[in-house]
Amino acid sequence: MQGKILKSVGSWYDILGENQLVFKGRLRGKFKINDSKLTNPIAVGDVVTFELENNGENKVIITNVCDRSNYLIRKSAHKSEHAHIIASNIDEIFLIATLAMPETSLGFIDRFLTAAESFRIKVSIIFNKCDLWNSNQNDTFIELCTLYESLQYQCFKISADTGHGIDTIKEHIKGKTILFGGHSGVGKSTLMNKMFPQLAQKTSAVSNFAQKGVHTTTFAEMFALDNYTFLIDTPGIKEFGLTGIEPEEISHYFPEMRALIGECKFHNCQHINEPNCIVIASVKSNKIAFSRYKSYVSMLQNDDNRK
Repeated sequence: MQGKILKSVGSWYDILGENQLVFKGRLRGKFKINDSKLTNPIAVGDVVTFELENNGENKVIITNVCDRSNYLIRKSAHKSEHAHIIASNIDEIFLIATLAMPETSLGFIDRFLTAAESFRIKVSIIFNKCDLWNSNQNDTFIELCTLYESLQYQCFKISADTGHGIDTIKEHIKGKTILFGGHSGVGKSTLMNKMFPQLAQKTSAVSNFAQKGVHTTTFAEMFALDNYTFLIDTPGIKEFGLTGIEPEEISHYFPEMRALIGECKFHNCQHINEPNCIVIASVKSNKIAFSRYKSYVSMLQNDDNRK
């Protein structure tokens, strides 16, 4: 039999099988050591094959993990030399960002986009909590929207609390597997609840003292809206450490830099201080945003602290 991983808790996995039946599955031991650099051998969104272990309780043994079309991966928060797959087989990512309570840094946004670009996963940036914005924050949204949409990242302005803009993004969901990602407190679960109340995801207010979110989603979980539409809620991410991308590859995942490949004097130019670098020249002439270049340098220097 074949099914899709909905969530994992400990050593057990919830698997959506045929006729919307959910099975409790566990791994054969050999899968646990297939890749010692991964903290999770199976991720939400994986398609697996399995055998019934107990007919009465719907318990199964997972026998194989099918090839992934893509996945979103980051450095493990607890093991620096390991990586953690957030989810796999994704059609589109909704990166939820906020300009207030809490404020999402551009460094975090750019790291997230770079990780998604490495697998050519489409990303839309959803700026939530617009009901809390002042005039300066509204201007910031216009600036960021202009920047990121010029790079083919569609931007939306919404309020999960008031419902503003919700219907627009709902149109993008049907028939897709959508991952909701972002910091804690940006409103991922609140947004999902607003669009689809039947999900009843746990939510929590942002701390007024620290202006940081409280973790309410503790593990990634997939929800099936119908046979073809799936939403993946993910835990809030404090930092997004890149993994599996070589330094010389990073610029390839910046669309504005990728368009200039081959135009620098040196073929192995890293766009830092080399002579006749078209990327540096483009930054100086404002053809490439300085914030994006700053993010690129941070990634090149492996500085995970630029959140």
